[in-house]
Amino acid sequence: MGETTPDRDAIASYRDHHIGRLFLRAHRDFSERAMCKLQERGHDGLGPAHMGLLPHLDVDGTRASVLAERAAISKQAAGVLVQDLESKGYVRREPDPADRRAAIVCFTADGERFLRDAYDVKHEIEAEYRAILGESGFDRLQHLLSQIVDDPPMG
Repeated sequence: MGETTPDRDAIASYRDHHIGRLFLRAHRDFSERAMCKLQERGHDGLGPAHMGLLPHLDVDGTRASVLAERAAISKQAAGVLVQDLESKGYVRREPDPADRRAAIVCFTADGERFLRDAYDVKHEIEAEYRAILGESGFDRLQHLLSQIVDDPPMG
């Protein structure tokens, strides 16, 4: 009986000021910076949904069902995105040699140009973050984030 229930203002404040929200905002910041820089390099036909799928595509190709699983989206949604990326010239589908009923999604030459540009963009954004945090601050942040994501969940 000694518990107190937080009021609406306390709940609202907690929802706006917790670490999960900071992680989300940091992710969005990185994504927005990357999108702008990639658009400057001519990748203006790509949107956030494409950007949510492309990092899960292995350089040597990936099954569409694996892409869906990695991106945490339905197979149907992955199929629509792959089809759109195919129409934009970034990927192509090839029969999977291990299972002819399945397809492997592979980068095209334009897709490989995107990969090189994305690699450069990643380094540019990291340099921007290093300028904000300092070299040791950035290295420490990277180390701490690695500890969080590499530690298996409890339970």
